[in-house]
Amino acid sequence: MQRREALRLLAATAALPILSRDAFSLFREVHQQLAEAPALKTLNPHQNATVTAISELIIPQTDTPGAKAVRVNEFIDLILTEWYEGDEKTCFLAGLGDVDLRSRDVFGKDFVDCSEKQQIQIVSSLDEELAGIRQPLDLHREGRFAPTEKQFFYMLKRLTLVGYYTSQAGFEQELHEQIIPSSHAGCVPVEEEAAK
Repeated sequence: MQRREALRLLAATAALPILSRDAFSLFREVHQQLAEAPALKTLNPHQNATVTAISELIIPQTDTPGAKAVRVNEFIDLILTEWYEGDEKTCFLAGLGDVDLRSRDVFGKDFVDCSEKQQIQIVSSLDEELAGIRQPLDLHREGRFAPTEKQFFYMLKRLTLVGYYTSQAGFEQELHEQIIPSSHAGCVPVEEEAAK
């Protein structure tokens, strides 16, 4: 599976369990790359702080690690750098700038300088806006909506979810799954039933 196919699948799927094994493996490779070179390549420090704050609001730390602890911000930076096309990257970065504009309009300061309550208010408005622009896929099937692939908050939310749930902590501690399942003996001799 190619990276572009994985991104298309990511944009088209409504739930993480639908990710194919190949797509899951590709996203796991991104996490492995983070361990090797954690330096930011696309996001500047301010943009990184904004992504970190929003992703932590989406998946906060509870009795399991949150988005910040599993380095979702670095996952997103690597996806932006190595997987996204120029127009997708531009859309994402412009969206980050828009978050600060909205925050300055309402609270007179950048998003990262706001209180958690103020940040939640901004993120909630982004989420409500996203819900308002989704289009029904089929009029006969309620609750099914077409993804809005090039909408900033949709992109950030999806990358946050995939970054978190393909991390070892998200997959094992939150979903209670094993990345490498226990052994399976596929070629075991079958004992014949004793003749009666």
